[in-house]
Amino acid sequence: MAKVITFGEIMLRLKSPAYERFFQSPSLEATFGGGEANVSVSLANYGMDTAFVTVLPKNDIGEACIRELRGFGVDTSKIVRKDGRMGIYYLETGAVQRPSKVIYDRAGSAICEAKPGDIDWDSVFDGATWFHLTGITPAISQGAADLSLEAVKAAKAKGIHVSCDLNYRKNLWKYGKRADEVMKELVKYVDTVIANEEDFQKSLCLSVESAASVEEGELNVDNYKAIASLAMETYPNIKRVAITLRESKSANHNDWRACLYNGKDFFLSRKYSITDIVDRVGGGDSFGGGLIYGLNTYEDEKTALEFAVAASCLKHTIIGDYNRVTASEVESLMKGSGTGRVQR
Repeated sequence: MAKVITFGEIMLRLKSPAYERFFQSPSLEATFGGGEANVSVSLANYGMDTAFVTVLPKNDIGEACIRELRGFGVDTSKIVRKDGRMGIYYLETGAVQRPSKVIYDRAGSAICEAKPGDIDWDSVFDGATWFHLTGITPAISQGAADLSLEAVKAAKAKGIHVSCDLNYRKNLWKYGKRADEVMKELVKYVDTVIANEEDFQKSLCLSVESAASVEEGELNVDNYKAIASLAMETYPNIKRVAITLRESKSANHNDWRACLYNGKDFFLSRKYSITDIVDRVGGGDSFGGGLIYGLNTYEDEKTALEFAVAASCLKHTIIGDYNRVTASEVESLMKGSGTGRVQR
């Protein structure tokens, strides 16, 4: 049976109500969220054995976060507690032509101050079959970057499959290193890469001629097999590349699909036109969680890809970072049940 470990920072999420601007009314909605934790919650909801590893402060906020994760069925027993604070991110949800806005307040968080040796990876990886991390954690501090590299090396030494969502965040790389300086080394230990076109360009300095810019909102699917091939040629350790393809029509309307290349076969998923988006934060994480579940559950990669895309489509209908859906609900959408009719 698969056992998936995820590692990264989880934060306190403070969101303005509905579609309000920051402090339009004097309140913020408090929840938790973070890329790798979001993946573990998805996997737990699908019935998989999953553990989330991080460093949290020894205070009531850290305790509340752990209680919430346990409530989803995520194993939190390997979380390290230290002095410090929990990172925060503020979210203002956009509408129509006004984009959503994220403001980070995570400098000096407990995991930012962590360093190699703070986590017992030998214990963490006992019985594990899959390890997942993202390019977000290495972006927050040198210590977190060193800890991420230590983690992937330890996972590979135990023969564990490693997946990484490159997840380039331009507002995070502030401690003196560029994303490519860190991620090029880390990706040498990765088996499954998840990315979009900007991630390849900014994190690995990989691009193909005429590849569309992420800012243009229009995607040329023909380029994605080429960029996936280039990644696998550059890093022979990579076994497959999954690329998410988001066409942003407005803050409320995105077209969404993905492709997957394994060095031989190239798969392109069904396209979903997602209108009236409720909350797109965590959409990429829900794709990652869906892909990990699919690759460990279904016999073929095309079905795994379709599961991941459908799971992410559903996440856009749910407020909060977490994708609160079951595997059967995702499979129902995969089979064409997307009318939204009331179920009685």
